[in-house]
Amino acid sequence: MTPKKRYALVGTGSRSRMYRDALLNTYSDTSELVAICDSNPVRMAVWQADLGLTLPAYPPAGFEEMLGRHRIDAVIVTTIDRTHHDYICRAMDAGCDVITEKPLTVDAAKCRQILDTQNRTGKKLTVTFNYRYAPRNSKVKELLQSGIIGTVTSVHFEWMLDTQHGADYFRRWHRDKRNSGGLMVHKSTHHFDLVNWWLSSRPETVMAMGDLRFYGRENAEARGEPRAYVRGTGDARAAGDPFALDMNKEPDLKRMYLDCESADGYIRDQNVFGDGISIEDEVGVMVRYQNRAVMTYHLCAFAPWEGYRVNFTGTKGRLEFEVVEKAYVSGGEGDHNLAKNILGAAPQDVVEPTSLVFRPHWGPPQTIAIPETNQGGHGGADTIMLEDIFGSKPAHDPLARAASHESGALSIMTGIAANRSMSTGLPVHVRDLLPGL
Repeated sequence: MTPKKRYALVGTGSRSRMYRDALLNTYSDTSELVAICDSNPVRMAVWQADLGLTLPAYPPAGFEEMLGRHRIDAVIVTTIDRTHHDYICRAMDAGCDVITEKPLTVDAAKCRQILDTQNRTGKKLTVTFNYRYAPRNSKVKELLQSGIIGTVTSVHFEWMLDTQHGADYFRRWHRDKRNSGGLMVHKSTHHFDLVNWWLSSRPETVMAMGDLRFYGRENAEARGEPRAYVRGTGDARAAGDPFALDMNKEPDLKRMYLDCESADGYIRDQNVFGDGISIEDEVGVMVRYQNRAVMTYHLCAFAPWEGYRVNFTGTKGRLEFEVVEKAYVSGGEGDHNLAKNILGAAPQDVVEPTSLVFRPHWGPPQTIAIPETNQGGHGGADTIMLEDIFGSKPAHDPLARAASHESGALSIMTGIAANRSMSTGLPVHVRDLLPGL
């Protein structure tokens, strides 16, 4: 009998639950979660109590001890973004493969450290880009790969985060760019990876402009809508504010965050119109790719609806793609109660309308059917991705959806270059930020 693959998980926030539940249930015959690591011991206890687990739990300083003592084969990293590189490199140096949440890391120096460590150790590093696995996004890849619109010359990509989902990045640790790289890295890495993958190319030159236009204290005061509270929980001044999060009304968040504050002081429900926000909420980007295609990209984090529009222009016509995402999946399956309260429906109850139209140069427009599912998060992508990661016999995939460390690096470099361009007002060449990529 083939022994089970032994996993350790570092970072026990809400996103980690998808991996935990997959290992404990669907893939328990071939995989085993044997230890966890986190800087917050209280949260580790709550995380385990959810399912009655009694796994060995380690602080960050005991990470190497955990890997050696429990003979770990692979480490899953779901920590705060700015610490990804540390655990990824330590795990590979200890002889482990690594599976990491996106983004790979937050800046070029950390990315270089990861790439150098992977090259030196030869360990496998997988970045979990679940959007590649959504059937609708895979269909776009299949069509472009078939040459239906000829050579792609330009991409216009618009991504809207609504005032429920978008606001959440401005009340959590993401609001500090040192932690997340801003939305250009933390969130847009999904989108930049999709374009790299769709085009089978890589970014060369990036120009960006952006700012904090809606959230933050100064913007609220300029609109005559000041919010004086620091956090949404336990402050009467936050009552009635649709942007305030009261964790006392959300049992799951209360247990995972409010009741765990004593260990690390992390505040999950900060005022999105308060001080201390260093990330942008609206950004426009122009990217030139190695294959000469040009993308115009726009991200808005305070839109009245959520979803994305992508238009591909090619030498044989145009492909127009629109997705309305009604599901709010900040932390995956663990945030269903919050999603139900703020949107009126839990993610698994929502069908996400999608439109895909091919407009040839000669002939009428053609509406293309897309396989849809409401099973699992992110348009069904999470379930398919988990099978690719943990399944004993992953299916042959002509679309090459599995993302390597190189894919992870290329996805974040567009966002890192965009951050540099916003700070300097100049175009940025990706090769100058990370030579040899």
